[in-house]
Amino acid sequence: MPRDVPPVHDGPLLEVDGLVTYYGRIRALDAVSVAIGAGELVTLVGANGAGKTTLLRTISGIQPQTAGDIRLAGESISRSPADRRVDLGIAQVPEGRQMFGPMSVEDNLKLGGFTRERSAVDQDLQRMYEMFPVLKDKRSQPAGTLSGGQQQMLAIARGLMAAPRLLLLDEPSMGLAPNLVEEIFATIQRLKADGTTIFLVEQNAFAALSIADRDYVLETGRVVLTDTGAALLDNARVREAYLGL
Repeated sequence: MPRDVPPVHDGPLLEVDGLVTYYGRIRALDAVSVAIGAGELVTLVGANGAGKTTLLRTISGIQPQTAGDIRLAGESISRSPADRRVDLGIAQVPEGRQMFGPMSVEDNLKLGGFTRERSAVDQDLQRMYEMFPVLKDKRSQPAGTLSGGQQQMLAIARGLMAAPRLLLLDEPSMGLAPNLVEEIFATIQRLKADGTTIFLVEQNAFAALSIADRDYVLETGRVVLTDTGAALLDNARVREAYLGL
């Protein structure tokens, strides 16, 4: 659910311009530029170690940047700490789900809305239960007792509890059975249809490209291709490198 009163802005919701990030002496991101319009579902594919998770972590403020700029609705957030970026409307659903296992499902959800008014959190809690009925059924259970697919649903719902203008999804299908992967991707498409702006990192390139408005291909920290998801599905280089075709 988008934040209540987003500022008026005619350009892309997110602009990443010439982003450079290091891990020690390793240049993890090398002049990466990405733009995402409001309401778009944009995906990022690439091999392991290409820098996909690093890009999401840098956008959300967890990983420091060395150069370049990140703008949200036209305003630079490059110097904003991670908690401020959450308040501005960026929520990340991390790789591996990272539940607070001993805490209940409901408490995990409430933590997702920690920057918001109590009344808004209570309202969106009910929306999450409507969107993910299994979470309502298990709301009093420790999150660590959920199945992998249920934990991924909880992770997405927890991110949505922040009422993000931009939802960053990092490898949501990782470790899930094929039928659960289909369910997670159906959920992502439903969020897109509801107007949520999504930047999706996904190892399952075929599934990601199949639902993307646009896609970026990242190799060793550089963007090497960008096009619509449909066009990249037909791109010979992408088909050979990432689809095994």
